Amino acid sequence: MCGIVALIQANASDTSVATELHESLYFLQHRGQDACGIATCAFGKFKLCKGNGLVSKVFRDDGSGVAKLPGYMGIGHLRYPTAGTSADAEAQPFYVNSPYGICFAHNGNLINATDLKHFLDFEAHRHINTDSDSELMLNIFANELNETGKARVNDKDIVGALRRMYNRCVGGWACTAMLAGYGLIGIRDSYGIRPLIMGSRPSATGEGTDYMMASESVALKQLGFENFIDILPGQAVIIPKGTAPVFYQIQDQKRYAPDIFEFCYFARPDSIIDGISVNQSRENMGTRLGRKVKATIGEKAVQEIDVIIPIPETSTTSVPFVAAILKRPYHQGFVKNRYVFRTFIMPGQAARQKGVKRKLNAMDEKFAGKNVLLIDDSIVRGTTSREIVSMAREAGAKKVYFASCAPPITHAHIYGIDLASPNELIAHDHGHDRAIEEIAKHIGADKVIFQDLDDLKAACSDADISRPEAERQKDFEVGVFCGKYVTPVDAQYFKHLEEVRGETSKMKVLEKARAAVVNGSADKEELEIAANGVKGFDLGNDAYSKDYEAAQWSNHANGNGKLHRQSDAQETIPKDTMDISLHNFGDFQGS
Repeated sequence: MCGIVALIQANASDTSVATELHESLYFLQHRGQDACGIATCAFGKFKLCKGNGLVSKVFRDDGSGVAKLPGYMGIGHLRYPTAGTSADAEAQPFYVNSPYGICFAHNGNLINATDLKHFLDFEAHRHINTDSDSELMLNIFANELNETGKARVNDKDIVGALRRMYNRCVGGWACTAMLAGYGLIGIRDSYGIRPLIMGSRPSATGEGTDYMMASESVALKQLGFENFIDILPGQAVIIPKGTAPVFYQIQDQKRYAPDIFEFCYFARPDSIIDGISVNQSRENMGTRLGRKVKATIGEKAVQEIDVIIPIPETSTTSVPFVAAILKRPYHQGFVKNRYVFRTFIMPGQAARQKGVKRKLNAMDEKFAGKNVLLIDDSIVRGTTSREIVSMAREAGAKKVYFASCAPPITHAHIYGIDLASPNELIAHDHGHDRAIEEIAKHIGADKVIFQDLDDLKAACSDADISRPEAERQKDFEVGVFCGKYVTPVDAQYFKHLEEVRGETSKMKVLEKARAAVVNGSADKEELEIAANGVKGFDLGNDAYSKDYEAAQWSNHANGNGKLHRQSDAQETIPKDTMDISLHNFGDFQGS
């Protein structure tokens, strides 16, 4: 899952678009903390700055990094890694100089990447510089656009190229693109899996209209844009400079199935996506989850619950509505450290416990001597849930019930959220009562309650504030909960995904070990890894446990559940270099 933005100002002599794109990225930072970037266009030339890290790091805390990005139109990107490495070279936007000069930002995942890479190599003869499927998609589009053979293109040429690209690419995506000196393009897959919203506002000069696209409405609203329009499944919007947007149906709408994980976990609560209020959907989840809790544990056990406590932050919206159904009090019992964004791979159980405790601190007085009901947005691997239950018990809780606003996650997410390999998922291929009891035992809870899938879908549908009741959005992508994905999926793709995860995991372990050496905190194993590479480590051992939430690897890496050292030639290939396809005076240097 990533965040994308694009903005074009009515006045082509304006050069301040980077300032506003930079501001918008802060409102979407939750969609990706690994890397970010902005590309702008002025006088037919691109300027680009991108790199690994948060917005404040790449563009510096005072925003001075945007000063070298003049332009009246531009696109921005925030990366949440799905496949490939986490190298600087995979930060977006991507760029190709031929044809016409194209910058491209992509949110989603292609499930036929192997076929696309083969086509680009053996038929289109286009060089691919990274392992990112986003770069593949850009080059597919560029290749199709090049088929026009013209010195200059128009909307008709762009639409034709997009149609041919859609026929080649399979998966879920929302993308923004910028053609040098021409304008902006926004596209969405024909199933409507990934979100893309457009808004408009009067130009600051008083002449004409500015247009902006973003993954979530909050980025548009905070910059003063109104008149929100969801780009529909299979649709493209082209905004040539100085003119109004034009919509084209690139491919027939196959389904309109937004990813339901946007609503139960990923999106900001103050956003509206596909006409659905994220905040309202989570309130509805709380109401329905409260009914499920009551039906599962019974009225007597409900009355014995002393307090309901949310696990920050997504579930905070749902908890008051769970409490209203159960007629039990709720309080904040955990304090979240807002300056910890993700937990990195750590050796040993003690280090992993510290990783969770660094993010959350339990207030003893809220737990001591009480029966508590903890509410979280979901349970993925179960590692974080287990540590949280342990923290509640250490704080003095007598009984700990654990309820999830989402159903059991039993399958991989294949459209842009790298949740876990299937066999890392605590509920993989389960869902019956016995399995749920085993999950409760694994995380140390007295009882675990999951939301029903039909209730989750109804909670989101009932939050549709843009349509009459009879026309509300009722179809969603829910493959992670049942294995029924909205697009056709070749069985070989899952094998490919496991291989990619295995290679990515090796790089992450190596990067972590090297960082520990630099910081002076490396243990014996990390010293060995930093010196000799990743070799011989069983993914099931304590040092690198397969169910550790940040590891993101598979027990079947390389076919036998072990990490084997690459050849020296492979291992010495630098993975953290900037791509060389664009001469940028604004490149992020990582310092």
